Amino acid sequence: MRPLCRGPLGPYACPVTDLDELLELALSIAVRVMATLADARSNASSDPHALVHATKSTSTDMVTEMDLWAERYITDALVAARPHDAIVGEEGTRRDGSSGVHWYVDPIDGTTNYLYGHPGYSVSIGASVDGELAVGVVGDPTLGEVFRARRGGGAYRNDVPIRATTRSSLADALVGTGFGYRADRRRAQARVLQQVLPEVRDIRRMGGAAIDLCSVACGRLDAYYEYGISPWDIAAGTVIAVESGAMVTDLAGRPTLGPMVVAAGVPLHGDLCTLLRAAGADEMPA
Repeated sequence: MRPLCRGPLGPYACPVTDLDELLELALSIAVRVMATLADARSNASSDPHALVHATKSTSTDMVTEMDLWAERYITDALVAARPHDAIVGEEGTRRDGSSGVHWYVDPIDGTTNYLYGHPGYSVSIGASVDGELAVGVVGDPTLGEVFRARRGGGAYRNDVPIRATTRSSLADALVGTGFGYRADRRRAQARVLQQVLPEVRDIRRMGGAAIDLCSVACGRLDAYYEYGISPWDIAAGTVIAVESGAMVTDLAGRPTLGPMVVAAGVPLHGDLCTLLRAAGADEMPA
């Protein structure tokens, strides 16, 4: 049954959602935000702490004025185009909807990278339709790359199709990961890493889950795993990675929006999950 929209005359069956329209909307918004973020960063102080507006979970979990601006801009643009959609954003946006479309917004995924002028931050806009992830756009202002995908339509980087690698050996796999903000979680993640590192080609840590998933999608990484993920971190990147041929799941092989995510090409995915479970990756502090 299609979800109900609510109008002035009462509820009515929502129209069938066009995924291409959702994708074009997310793409147009992300491109505009990317340009503004890049300009603001190029004109900013060289002292990263001068850009900090506030901190969240710890003193290293920072928010800038541009995080807040970007989330407001994205949210306002989505509401103007689709007033019945639900929206959740990293910086506090919580908007209920009745259309069956739910947007996940990370205005700057990788804020620390943005503060330091380091590559690896992005704008991430994803959407689910009737509870199933369907659309993803991730824009990388530093490299000028825009990753996009919609369910059943393949994955693209700057309009060029991309595919995940089909590497099957952990020993040959370049694996990305990330770390939490709290010291107790970082200690646990370091213990996992000690067991994973000797079994793979090497490890990379860029600092943004959305870009890491896109790196799996385009073959810059063979795999990526991380604990402590929120839905806005990975909704868009998950669609892109899955449409590139990768698997994106939790440690049990189930679809996920966090807190644990494992992404890899199909031949590698199961062995990586097995290695991570043996290393204690399913025993992280809450």
